[in-house]
Amino acid sequence: MKVVHLTHTDAGNGGARAAYRLHAGLRESGTRSEMFVASKDTQDPDVAEFNNLPTGVWSRLKHRFRRRRIQRAFEPYQDSRPERAEIFKDDRTPHPGEVLRQSPDPDLFNFHSVYGFIDHRTFFQTVSRPVVWTLHDMNAFTGGCQYTVRCRRFEDACGRCPQLGSDDENDLSRQVWSRKKTAYQHTSGQNRLHVVCPSEWMAEEARASTLLADVPVSVIPYGLDTNRFFPRDAEGVPAAFGIPDDHRIVLFVASDTRPRKGFDLLDNALSGLGAEKTTLLSVGGDEPELDSDLPHVHAGYVESDLLLSVFYSLADVFVIPSRQDNLPNTVLESMACGTPVVGFEVGGIPDMVRPGETGWLAKAENVRALRQSIEQALTNDEKRKRMGNRCRAVVEEEYTLETQAAAYKCIYEELLRENAGHA
Repeated sequence: MKVVHLTHTDAGNGGARAAYRLHAGLRESGTRSEMFVASKDTQDPDVAEFNNLPTGVWSRLKHRFRRRRIQRAFEPYQDSRPERAEIFKDDRTPHPGEVLRQSPDPDLFNFHSVYGFIDHRTFFQTVSRPVVWTLHDMNAFTGGCQYTVRCRRFEDACGRCPQLGSDDENDLSRQVWSRKKTAYQHTSGQNRLHVVCPSEWMAEEARASTLLADVPVSVIPYGLDTNRFFPRDAEGVPAAFGIPDDHRIVLFVASDTRPRKGFDLLDNALSGLGAEKTTLLSVGGDEPELDSDLPHVHAGYVESDLLLSVFYSLADVFVIPSRQDNLPNTVLESMACGTPVVGFEVGGIPDMVRPGETGWLAKAENVRALRQSIEQALTNDEKRKRMGNRCRAVVEEEYTLETQAAAYKCIYEELLRENAGHA
């Protein structure tokens, strides 16, 4: 059995890291796994990179015309979109048939984050292999947004999209939704599409959508290499960042600080924090602006798993204040390093953060409850240590790459059996 994973890249953001980890886990389990990506960042010889440069005058002209057409469709919303809105992606690309033409030939495709990479209608109309689609965000069943925040229009047919700042029923989100609906019908009716969600919450949202109403949905949590993420000796590291030895460390990790990530909620919670001698350590591409008087150290973007695991290990508690999230890799990474977690009871966070066992949960967007949870974590050393040990045990029991790979192999084999003779 040969699996080819299609995704934007093999490193970087959470979805890309999760896709690559699955690829690595499958190879460790003996499955032939390859990746085909829009942009390659690793040195893995089993990852091939897409060539998006058309050859020939006519091909270049078609590519340029189609790119401009896609851009023009989005231009009317440039001024109406809310400030720092979620990412919005069209279902079309300037290279509609090229990804499938250049891709290695598998027995089965595993999609990940493919918006902007595959042209949905062209790909689904022409692909002859079964497809498993791992949902790292909500884009597969929306009219273009990665996360809907509070919008439920994906349960119908989108349109009047708040992410576009639109009051038009037939806006770009409705057009994208309609094209996706047509595209999916080519595989869902033939039992050649199976959706996998890392969290129970994402599975519920996918089943509630009209786009995936006829598609089977399974839940398989992310896996983690516990030989890369484990409790490490971080002695001397806080001092290297200017953090006093007697300070408790609250850790925040996010690739960006858009509103969905909830840093403003964490900032408000820290403003009235009762715990003394506490420092906030943040890791990510964006340096968050802290209004509270709490000492703050920003370590910047960290790509190395080794260094990330050191940061998780030196922290007393990891806080994830997201307003909406799937199954954040950061929570698993923290738990694997023996650091308990504080977060809101949203998305897939409760799948991992179990009150009294692996951390503390606060009601969604309740700043006061978040503050109280952080205070409890910082003022009870014995309980925090006990939870840290349990965090590590839960990851070893439920979230290893071996467990994840075995679950995916069952889905792959079942889908291939159902499609035997149709390839």
